[in-house]
Amino acid sequence: MTTGIRDKVAIIGVGCTRFGERWEAGAEELMLEAFEEALQDAGIDRTEIEAAWLGTCFENISVGKSALPLSLGLRLPKIPVTRVENYCATGTEAFRGACYAVAAGACRIALALGVEKLKDIGYGGLPNWGSDIGTLNWQMMPNVTAPGAFAQLATAYAARYRIPMDDLKRALAHVSVKSHANAALNPKAHLRKPITMDQVLASPIVAYPLGLFDCCGVSDGAACAIVTTPDVARGLGKQDFVTVKSLQLALSSGEEMGYNEWDGTHFITTAKASAIAYEEAGIRDPRRELSMMEVHDCFSITELVTMEDLHISPEGGAPKDVLDGFFDLHGDIPCQPDGGLKCFGHPIGASGLRMLYEMVLQLRGQAGPRQIPNPRFGLTHNLGGMPYMNIASITIVGRQEA
Repeated sequence: MTTGIRDKVAIIGVGCTRFGERWEAGAEELMLEAFEEALQDAGIDRTEIEAAWLGTCFENISVGKSALPLSLGLRLPKIPVTRVENYCATGTEAFRGACYAVAAGACRIALALGVEKLKDIGYGGLPNWGSDIGTLNWQMMPNVTAPGAFAQLATAYAARYRIPMDDLKRALAHVSVKSHANAALNPKAHLRKPITMDQVLASPIVAYPLGLFDCCGVSDGAACAIVTTPDVARGLGKQDFVTVKSLQLALSSGEEMGYNEWDGTHFITTAKASAIAYEEAGIRDPRRELSMMEVHDCFSITELVTMEDLHISPEGGAPKDVLDGFFDLHGDIPCQPDGGLKCFGHPIGASGLRMLYEMVLQLRGQAGPRQIPNPRFGLTHNLGGMPYMNIASITIVGRQEA
């Protein structure tokens, strides 16, 4: 009988670079910047790390196909290092490898690091995935873009719940305004200027009904975490550390592309992964028990429907919760307290670990002016791919005693 990962892994060190247009730094410099912060945070020597996982999505513009750049760049002590990629869940996939190695007793202390250099491509959007399914998808559906696909999610949602488009656009605008306000408090965020509802609603349309401020930007950055067992953490003198309560992953099976039951208004993978994650973490009522969230807000509509897939807002009820301030920094469950993908940035391989970085800071009471009072459980969510073909990952972390 499986018992899951609950409280078997402690996060003892986290690090994150400033995200943004990091023209002055290559991927190796970004990895080192995040790693040095995490190493100092953990209070250990790099020679104590026994295994590492590197997450990077676009190998042709970041670090190549192998894991050697991590080992070479950080001068790791000739230990096993594995490169992983799982679309936008890549950073969390690296974290999952490190956590399961520690929980299984395969190593004592492990490192997970994610990095991406996207600005160097000289293009405003994301590059092609290369020779994998990204190219196949482009050949089969050459007119599909990420904004276009997620815009269809918005129109389908409005149609199903009979929400006037102007009302939905106001809810989506609030999502973006909230994230910009949070990012203004975060010195490591890419976009730090507050915006207004009027600015969002008047911005140029990218793919109807999504406008400029409904879309996250393209960023460079790196983030990492150092994990061990709770016993080792205590042996290192850690008193108030954060533990992993659950870690779940779900991938599309093809059901969405068959259009047999899926109506294009939500993400089946997120709904399934979150339900299993709550069971593993011992959470029965996420609307009441979660303290905060970092979710995959690649577009404002993605964040909005995710509130329902996470079983927090009722079906069709997310727009009301959003406009009521339920997910604002001082609301019931703050969402994107650091600015999220929308404003902190989205260097794909780093995003999942950046989310965990924020959750750990919040749980320790180290988040400065954006600190949430007395958080107990924090949830992170990544979504890779398109609405009709995607990967969803859920991680729940909390204080040791939670």
